[in-house]
Amino acid sequence: MTPFARKTIAALQASTRENGDALAPKIGLFALVCFGVGGTVGAGIFILTGTVAAQHSGPAVALSFLIASVVCLLAGLCYAELAAMMPVAGSAYSYTHASMGEAAAWAVAWCLVLEYLFAGALVAIGWSAYLQAALHDIGVVFPAIFSQAPFSISADRHLVATGSIIDLPAALVTLACMAMLLRGTDFSARINNLIVVVKIAAMLLVVATGFAFVDPANWSPFIPANEGVFGRFGWSGVMQGAGVLFFAYVGFDAVSTLAQDVRNPQRTVPQALLASVGVTTLLYALVGLVITGLVSYRLLNVADPIYVALNSAGPGLAWTKLIVGFVAIAGLVSVLLVTLLGQVRIFYAMGRDGLLPPAFTRARPGSSVPYAGTLVTGLVAALAAGVLPLNLLGELISMGTLFAFVMVSASVLVLRRREPDVARPFRVPFYPLTPILSVIACIYLMWTLPQDTWIRLIVWLAIGGGIYWLYGLRRRKTG
Repeated sequence: MTPFARKTIAALQASTRENGDALAPKIGLFALVCFGVGGTVGAGIFILTGTVAAQHSGPAVALSFLIASVVCLLAGLCYAELAAMMPVAGSAYSYTHASMGEAAAWAVAWCLVLEYLFAGALVAIGWSAYLQAALHDIGVVFPAIFSQAPFSISADRHLVATGSIIDLPAALVTLACMAMLLRGTDFSARINNLIVVVKIAAMLLVVATGFAFVDPANWSPFIPANEGVFGRFGWSGVMQGAGVLFFAYVGFDAVSTLAQDVRNPQRTVPQALLASVGVTTLLYALVGLVITGLVSYRLLNVADPIYVALNSAGPGLAWTKLIVGFVAIAGLVSVLLVTLLGQVRIFYAMGRDGLLPPAFTRARPGSSVPYAGTLVTGLVAALAAGVLPLNLLGELISMGTLFAFVMVSASVLVLRRREPDVARPFRVPFYPLTPILSVIACIYLMWTLPQDTWIRLIVWLAIGGGIYWLYGLRRRKTG
């Protein structure tokens, strides 16, 4: 078999049955929607909203969210068709393996590592910032040397030293989530369900209260004039902001990675995918409007923008800071859980196909937890959270996510021609327009991202290609 050989849908389903004892279907619709919403509502609201408003779109960050959500919905419809056809672990990796072959699937999987491992790291960095802000409000100051990554990226895109050694809280919370995942998927789901319900209720309360303190002058101009550089405000800034914020929708992809853990996946996964996108889009747009109305967008280039916005509103919103502090600290844990879990499932699918060592498919005795993948994911994400800059991670994650979405949307087009007779419990509406628009929109958002992000993606893919050549190509299963 060549690296371009496809794995048929029947073969994917057969390999799933062979490993069926490892991943038991325990998750229902409500829990799956909570995984999607829990993994999505967090980083976009709590972390990247301020960065995008300050550097790209101004108050029009709400518009950037809406544009990103439309692109996400197009891709989500494609995910829904493929997830219903192939309810297996692996998400975009498995779909691409069936449509375009092993080499393309490896490239997608390697980009999903960007999407999940580094997304977990970015979320942990935001969690650390909110924790430190909350501690500061009660007079506890965290030691500066352990409070942030040792490097940051300056306005001219260069690495600069911060004087710190490691973001210790970010690394520790990642390890704590790894420990929770080792307890089992059903345990993680119960924790996540509770956090998500509280998180959504609290954020809606903050939005409703915050609108009363908004200064409309902060929304003028809604789209600041471009400063002579592509992506620095103006419409190019709104579009580049949408590209960066695409990371904020990473959680809905995690829904499809859990297809093998779900009861009745052909029906449950498409419903959960679309519900996750709808709920998060509404909340994102509302929060973007509120925080840019409370404070000038130029002051929001921080890791805890909601906290900064509420603090600037004066004593009238002081009580909401306590809610936001709690929601961010607890809520970002659910995002971190989902992103780490999604990566574990990607590793599981790759191990199932022989592209990674078989240890990634073995569950701990008496549980359905692939322990090797969970340990590797947690430890690497903890290291990345401790030492990598926030803004570098956001751009890389969006690039990896968009690439995966391009491949998923293209897979719908390919499989409709190659395997037209396979049962499709859910079909993409307005075919072929929807997947074609999804591909075009995702590629355009990739194009808007900074040039050095493209360079880092190429380097990342080259590293992945080397691993595939040295290990995966020699050890892959050909059946």
